[in-house]
Amino acid sequence: MIEIRKGQAPAKLGRSEFGSRFRAAFIDPAFGAEEQSIARLEAIAWEAYSQGRKAPFTQKAGPGYADPDYDLSIEWVATKQRLDAAQLRWADPATPSRVLLICGSSRNDGSCPGEISKSFRLTEIAREVLERTAVQTDVLDLSLLTSEYGRNIYPCKGCVSTAMPLCHWPCTCYPNHALNQTNDWMAEIYERWTAAHAVIIVSPVYWYQSPSPLKLMIDRLVCADGGNPDPTSTSGKKAGKAKEIEMAGWDYPQHLAGRAYGLIVHGDVAGIEGSRRGLSDWLDWMGFIDAGPQARLDRYIGYFEPYATSHETLDKDVFMQEEARNMAHAVAKAVVELRAGRLQAVQPVLSRPRPK
Repeated sequence: MIEIRKGQAPAKLGRSEFGSRFRAAFIDPAFGAEEQSIARLEAIAWEAYSQGRKAPFTQKAGPGYADPDYDLSIEWVATKQRLDAAQLRWADPATPSRVLLICGSSRNDGSCPGEISKSFRLTEIAREVLERTAVQTDVLDLSLLTSEYGRNIYPCKGCVSTAMPLCHWPCTCYPNHALNQTNDWMAEIYERWTAAHAVIIVSPVYWYQSPSPLKLMIDRLVCADGGNPDPTSTSGKKAGKAKEIEMAGWDYPQHLAGRAYGLIVHGDVAGIEGSRRGLSDWLDWMGFIDAGPQARLDRYIGYFEPYATSHETLDKDVFMQEEARNMAHAVAKAVVELRAGRLQAVQPVLSRPRPK
């Protein structure tokens, strides 16, 4: 039995501190007339927290799971069913080709910056190219995390580092109703990745790294590479069971392998090469196939020029705009070759001696 290390988690909140945090959402004086209603809701939320009611609605797992009698979250089951259906559509040669375009910037004109991002503009250039082909496009604008009410991507809890089988596909860490960690956008995002035959990511550089919304999504996609599709095998989040399964041998299933990708990483001073390389390495690791050198771009837009005029700089940078179009053309071509079996044919089928 491998030792499970303990001692980091803090004590549960006391009733008073819980109440303070719960009421922080109702500090606006307009809520004052509903003080008694808020107090009743607080009492219900406290009960859910103190009892740890993570999944208030469950159903028996049923046939096909290691433990058919295990109580699975109804919300997780619904997400899993949507992913299974999306995977079937992806594999069906009769369905239209689909490309997921991801705008990785935190910035849009519906929040504090008051202006759209250059990443969004480049994403739109790529979308326009793809829509002139037979490819369906799906634009995932991660800046909605900063500008839409109740939009959440919660952080990865690192279950994989306890044992890979503890990381479930799709993620079972959320929603957690006891901690008010609900309305997790990843339940939808997993489905959109699964349905795509290719993914394009357009991202700026924030302090030598990917922006936080993009990194949140990336971390939560760890379950797509090696994740356990059967939460009943670990009785939910039982660390000991997961360790036993991993030590008995785990095959690290790549749930999204076989899709193509393209990238544009842009900046204005530094960090573009490292950020682009990190994204390329991540997608390569997950079994994605790059669409060629013209589809993996790192570029400066207005090197050491003012932020205030950066959109004007992009207006004038017709070469950057054309490179974005070329990237989209390369991805569209890769999708055709991929679905015809020609792109995969040149990829050697080799088992990884160290699959972790």
